[in-house]
Amino acid sequence: MARLPRLTLAHHVHHVIHRGNNRQPVFLDEDDYTQMHALLLQFAAQYGVAVHAYVLMPTHFHLLATPQTAQALPLLMQAVGRSYARWFNNRHGRSGTLWEGRYRSTVVEAERHLLEAMVHIERHPQRDGLATGAADWLWSSNAHNLGVRQDRLVKAHPLFWTLGNTPFAREAAYAERLN
Repeated sequence: MARLPRLTLAHHVHHVIHRGNNRQPVFLDEDDYTQMHALLLQFAAQYGVAVHAYVLMPTHFHLLATPQTAQALPLLMQAVGRSYARWFNNRHGRSGTLWEGRYRSTVVEAERHLLEAMVHIERHPQRDGLATGAADWLWSSNAHNLGVRQDRLVKAHPLFWTLGNTPFAREAAYAERLN
């Protein structure tokens, strides 16, 4: 039976999840996380995908992203998945599949769920006991959205701007949501 095509809508927010095969680790050390971040930055710019929130976890990653075209998100994920798997296998002296099949994505109704989805994604390391606070995990958009550090991968969604008239007000309002 043929696979059903994914629903990818231009100019709509998507929650994307990509897991390691058999939930095995896909990030073993800081260099692995750094490489994935660099690939996401490169291909998001190349294919026209705005990443609003992300988290890189040891066995998987999440993105909250808006593609400019219906093909942008699939092209981003294909390029990132292939490039990272090749790099990871070469670096760690392994072969075979890295990812557990295709990535999963869901269209998010931004008006109702964007900010909650951002909080859900960015609190993941804290929920899993990898960090004491959401902003403590280096491989997430959380510190950027709280104004702690700049991350060129993150592009604020227009609804994020409605949290306040100044960066400080937005960051404070977002911090309240996280807590």
